[in-house]
Amino acid sequence: MTNEIRTLAKMIDHSLLHPTMTDKDLEEGCAIAKKYDVASVCIKPYAVKDAVKWLAGSEVLVCTVIGFPQGNSTVSIKVAETEQACKDGATEIDMVVNIGKVLGEDWDYIQDEIKQIHDTCLKYSSILKVIFENDYLPEDKYKIRLCEICSEIGVEFVKTSTGYGFVKGNDGKYSYAGATEHDLKLMRKHSHASVQVKAAGGVRSLDDLLKVKAWGVTRIGATATIAIIEEAKKRFGLATENVEIRETKGY
Repeated sequence: MTNEIRTLAKMIDHSLLHPTMTDKDLEEGCAIAKKYDVASVCIKPYAVKDAVKWLAGSEVLVCTVIGFPQGNSTVSIKVAETEQACKDGATEIDMVVNIGKVLGEDWDYIQDEIKQIHDTCLKYSSILKVIFENDYLPEDKYKIRLCEICSEIGVEFVKTSTGYGFVKGNDGKYSYAGATEHDLKLMRKHSHASVQVKAAGGVRSLDDLLKVKAWGVTRIGATATIAIIEEAKKRFGLATENVEIRETKGY
């Protein structure tokens, strides 16, 4: 793997979060992550210990989610989830903020929630990614204030979406925008330089990855890891493997 392709692979958190995924699916997903040497797997919390075993001998990190996907748990429960995940071996934590509190502009609550979870991560030398779920935030002011709070606390990443925050329209159908150009550029602009940006929801191809990279994104949540890296090999002149391109369930 060339340095260029390895750099792209190390931008990917291979997502293993869909509710219907079985233990077999999760193990196969970890094998994909290990084979392509991505940054991490983002796996369901109960499987963190298993992921640590499945990824042994690789440089792929174990990430999991907290308060996922709606963000409604109490702060104490989110902290307990974080503590358990870190004890089980997760070194990266993706938490969902309390979206109702964001919309109610209860910024003291949000600051306390993020800080308590970040402090727990620091206790275990883990990093924190804060998920805004931008599809639920109708005005930029909410996203900007979240970026400011995350910068003040010193979290490692701000993240656009869960991949599961579907919005019901007037026609009764659900839609999902995920990581948009507008939001990614906004989050990069209003976050401290030390805070990285993760795009999740809709990054499914090499061109998608290269596009968000140009906007300052350093990590993506993806299910299409095989398709992205195999296309990178073709484009950058490496022999590709005879693999079945099968997208994992999820975003």
